Amino acid sequence: MLLRPPALQQGDTVYLLGTARKISMAEIEFAIATFKSWGLQVVLGKTIGAEQHQFAGDDQLRKDDFQTALDNPDVRAIICSRGGYGTVRMMDDLNFDAFMKHPKWIVGFSDITYLHVHVTNSIGIQTLHSSMPFALDKKTPEALETMRQELFGHKCCFDVEPHPLNRIGNGEGFLIGGNLSILYSITGTKSGMNTSGKILFLEDLDEYLYHIDRMMMNLKRSSKLHDLAGLVVGGFSDMHDNETSFGKNAYEIIAEHVQEFNYPVCFGFPAGHIPDNRALVMGRKYKLEVTNQNASLF
Repeated sequence: MLLRPPALQQGDTVYLLGTARKISMAEIEFAIATFKSWGLQVVLGKTIGAEQHQFAGDDQLRKDDFQTALDNPDVRAIICSRGGYGTVRMMDDLNFDAFMKHPKWIVGFSDITYLHVHVTNSIGIQTLHSSMPFALDKKTPEALETMRQELFGHKCCFDVEPHPLNRIGNGEGFLIGGNLSILYSITGTKSGMNTSGKILFLEDLDEYLYHIDRMMMNLKRSSKLHDLAGLVVGGFSDMHDNETSFGKNAYEIIAEHVQEFNYPVCFGFPAGHIPDNRALVMGRKYKLEVTNQNASLF
């Protein structure tokens, strides 16, 4: 059983920082006000407002800022400000010894998938896949509320409308995954994930359809799709096609690559690069039940 970090309490401190793309103070004003309305104290890392080309400061600054948050026992949650690219460039230099003694929530999605997989798979501590400070004002009330509930210790359950590509069945296992492009990039590295007996979650943004096919082929050929307890597919937003069409959309591509397996599959789950980005606990044991009427994750 993976360790769940302590629930947040009124007055607890959360630390906002950048691990990837740069972010300005103006872009996180709504998030700061939101977290304060939840009764939290907000500390801003040195990476907020920092800039080196597209990054929130250079690799050393981003690593040092994250390490500061990991090592401070008064920080109860580390909230990554936005995705983009860059988290992987500082990951191998992080020391998680203090974090293991005083676990805390690591929060984010997209490029933060690197941290979700590493922390759940290699360290054994749950993390929160959820909306981030960047564009938080564009998320639905339901997305924000699930983020708040999970951070404060209330476990969320979900009922999803049926989708024609769903596969009926029941499964139970620890939830893993996140952004498909990141999962593809870590295959064969020391951060690679063990998917056997797990429920895999996938989402992505702004990819060509043949890239989706290539990445799903990689997961399949590396046996990451074979022994799942279930598959949950979230938003695949702003997909692109070539002048000569690939012939399938993202969901159809994914369905094709898992058609030979017997586990339940849920399409259209409200999470990912979409306004209704519901919070999911990576490393939590969930049950997935898919019927003709709906799909439930609880």
